[in-house]
Amino acid sequence: MEKHDKIRRFIIATHGNFAGGIKSSLDIIIGSMEHVFLIQAYLDENISVEAEIKKILEQVNDQDELVVFTDILGGSVTNQIIQHALKSNVHIVAGFNLPLVIDVLLADINTPLDEVINASLDNAKEQMVYVNKLLTLQKEENQND
Repeated sequence: MEKHDKIRRFIIATHGNFAGGIKSSLDIIIGSMEHVFLIQAYLDENISVEAEIKKILEQVNDQDELVVFTDILGGSVTNQIIQHALKSNVHIVAGFNLPLVIDVLLADINTPLDEVINASLDNAKEQMVYVNKLLTLQKEENQND
């Protein structure tokens, strides 16, 4: 019997062109990566989200791990993914940002995926900053020195 090495596969699934924009940014920042699939929902009325999900899931083996990034918790894309992808090797992250995706894509394959995702979520949250407030605080600190 042929041995199959575990592969981490990724889906970026969003309403509209957002997934394509994220993939474009990823290609610029970290280079093109294998095993990254896009679902850009509702751009073509002839292509159903359900059909796209099934087509991708056919390429995922039971030994593989699949991380699905969706744009909105409770949104139609996330809800459709959940219907098809609640398996032990599938991890769904809703409400992602670019630092989160980069962190997860570049993670060591030997680190358990739930640990990777939890650490990456913490790191990604730190990237969301109201910069005006940060600058004001820094300015106040500098004036007090």
